[in-house]
Amino acid sequence: MAANAAGSGFQNKTRVSILSELDKEKRRLIQSQSASCPGTSIPLSNRPSAREGRDSAEQQHIAAQQKAALQHAHVHSSGFFITQDSSFGNLILPVLPRLEPDF
Repeated sequence: MAANAAGSGFQNKTRVSILSELDKEKRRLIQSQSASCPGTSIPLSNRPSAREGRDSAEQQHIAAQQKAALQHAHVHSSGFFITQDSSFGNLILPVLPRLEPDF
């Protein structure tokens, strides 16, 4: 059993040395890649997540809907409308003029 324990200690040392060599090689490759092609390596924290991409696409879709609704309202109405975020889901809001009261 003592021989088995000595063998496992040797395997652990070998495993640790292999892992450290792999880590060094990985770091060297990353550095050489970033040095040869600046801008191609994007840190993980700066990569857009799937959710951010989906949110961006959704925002673009809403903006296109707002534009279409605004154009339709201007063509078919004599009023004036603006695009604005609404807590009720309205894409455009009518603008009512302020009239001075006649006393």
